[in-house]
Amino acid sequence: MAQFSPEIANHWRATFSSGTVMECEGGFTVAITSVLDDDSEAMVLKTVDRKVMAAVTPALAEKLAMSARRDLSEPVFLRMLQEAGITLHDADYIFYLAEGEKAALLREQPASSVRLLTADDAAVFAAFQSSASEEDLDAAYVELDHWLVFGAFESDRLVCAASMYPWMEESRLADMGILTLATHRGKGHARSVVRAISRHALGQGYEPQYRCQLDNPASAALAKAAGLTLFGEWQPVSPSSQG
Repeated sequence: MAQFSPEIANHWRATFSSGTVMECEGGFTVAITSVLDDDSEAMVLKTVDRKVMAAVTPALAEKLAMSARRDLSEPVFLRMLQEAGITLHDADYIFYLAEGEKAALLREQPASSVRLLTADDAAVFAAFQSSASEEDLDAAYVELDHWLVFGAFESDRLVCAASMYPWMEESRLADMGILTLATHRGKGHARSVVRAISRHALGQGYEPQYRCQLDNPASAALAKAAGLTLFGEWQPVSPSSQG
């Protein structure tokens, strides 16, 4: 497995290795932890080194009578959630910059067409949004008022933009969204913007985090092209969960 920063490791360790950790069949672990809140009462992480970990709130563990189970495994755990009316969101790939990639990125000069966007770019950003489909806007979640925003231009027209925001409270991970206008794809704009915004975030002491659905191979390919490395697959509770 690639080497990631202590910040990344500590973030996930705080969720999946705190509280009471149950060692289950097949190397599967479940952490009963107060780190999670009522809106995120369960989640599962599968790392690229084949570790499968779950985390649940103490209240959910009690509801599921987990301490009484002696046959707990990943399939059994998922079935217990389903029977309790708790649905997990479709899994996201999660990518980070491996430590070996950061030095090269920090030395790299950004493309001349890419720059930081500010509130002064409201008009060009509005024109950019009006040229994108509602589906693309919803999927990318790129906003000018986010913590950090970068864009790529062609002839003074914004054609690709990415934004970042701190992912969770007290976390130094910065989640990003990226959107390229359909008529300007395949030209390397997205790769340049992802690298530029990631470089700036590193300089501010944040770890760039790139997420995409498993059924979005184009987005996963972009992450890899931009120098990010797959960390694992993450499933939180779905907003539509009945639990």
